[in-house]
Amino acid sequence: MSALELIQSAKNASGPLNRASTSQKNAVLLTLAELLKVNSKEIIAANSVDLTNGIEGGMALGLQDRLRLTDARIEALAKAVLDIVALPDPVGGVVSGKTLANGLKISQVRVPFGVVGMIYEARPNVTIDIAALAIKSGNALVLRGGSAAENTNKVLIGLVKSALEQHGFASAAIQTVDAFGRDGAKAIMTARGLVDVLIPRGSANLIQTVVQESKVPVIETGDGVVHIYVDESADLDKAVPIILNSKIQRPSVCNSLETLLVNQKVAGELLPKLANGLAKGGVRVHADAEAKGLIPGSELATEEDWKTEYLALELAVRVVADLDQALDHIARYSTKHTESILTEDIGSAERFLSEVDAAVVMVNSSTRFTDGGEFGFGAEVGISTQKLHARGPMGLEVLTSTKWLVRGDGQVRS
Repeated sequence: MSALELIQSAKNASGPLNRASTSQKNAVLLTLAELLKVNSKEIIAANSVDLTNGIEGGMALGLQDRLRLTDARIEALAKAVLDIVALPDPVGGVVSGKTLANGLKISQVRVPFGVVGMIYEARPNVTIDIAALAIKSGNALVLRGGSAAENTNKVLIGLVKSALEQHGFASAAIQTVDAFGRDGAKAIMTARGLVDVLIPRGSANLIQTVVQESKVPVIETGDGVVHIYVDESADLDKAVPIILNSKIQRPSVCNSLETLLVNQKVAGELLPKLANGLAKGGVRVHADAEAKGLIPGSELATEEDWKTEYLALELAVRVVADLDQALDHIARYSTKHTESILTEDIGSAERFLSEVDAAVVMVNSSTRFTDGGEFGFGAEVGISTQKLHARGPMGLEVLTSTKWLVRGDGQVRS
């Protein structure tokens, strides 16, 4: 079959899944969670092949971390599937409704998109996350997971197909076009009328390529040049663990801290305290002239550092005069993903929340909480930095559209 024929087969198989009951969809997901646990050795074996290929090909450490699956990560994937089972089914939910003066009863209800496409790279966990979310929201799925994770994804997609088949759904409801390489990605992007919505997830270059070339409607996810600003009123005992968690806990993901802004009134106390933790964590620091003198072993930052999403154990640090300068820096360099302020001043906190333009704006919190699972979505489609349809961590409702139901009793328009 050609890539287009595979996409057509997903469209053909989408009807029963679009109409499936909550109990039917949950049954598929329960089976999928169990299959993940039972087949963990096979998944890890395939993943090892992909990792070896990646290492031999010079894959960056951050991408290796995203690609790697372990027993613990597979267990977490299974748990995420079970969490989705426990979530309310968005399909059929009433968004709004009323009775018009003429007696017509109108209601807006959630419905599946139909066929969801996703293009991503080196992230096999996304395969299970999006499959589980698509099934629960009643959508068929077409994937292009990239060559870096091709062996892992082949096994994972096979498990999803098996779970569908065991409950009477066509396995064609989930398809991969990985075998066609870039031509497969192009086929998804041009399959208007077959694919209802397309979601890219990966590097800034991948996302922009999809946004610019796709003929299918796109929900845009984005990269994360994420900031924390430490205000002059911040509790520094709280600040140090928040900053270290934001940077070190998992540096390869888009919600990890990339630039730290510190008020000059607390820089002399905070940065020497922070330097030890950064050094222990193996973090390479790019600092402005003032911060460099307070962080041993740091190197002088360049203009490029303020623009960089490192996705690694690297951090840019700048000392700023006040909240105004911090807000100006964020407005200039933010990718509108996640921004956080550490402060004990309510006025500063509320001003930061109000003025910062980002998908997620935080007060006194690690940026690592910008995550579908942490927000209670079970898993996430991605984190949207656009302003249309969805913004921030995207869960089940993002994979639905709406339609209007009108119930009448003979009304005609005059």
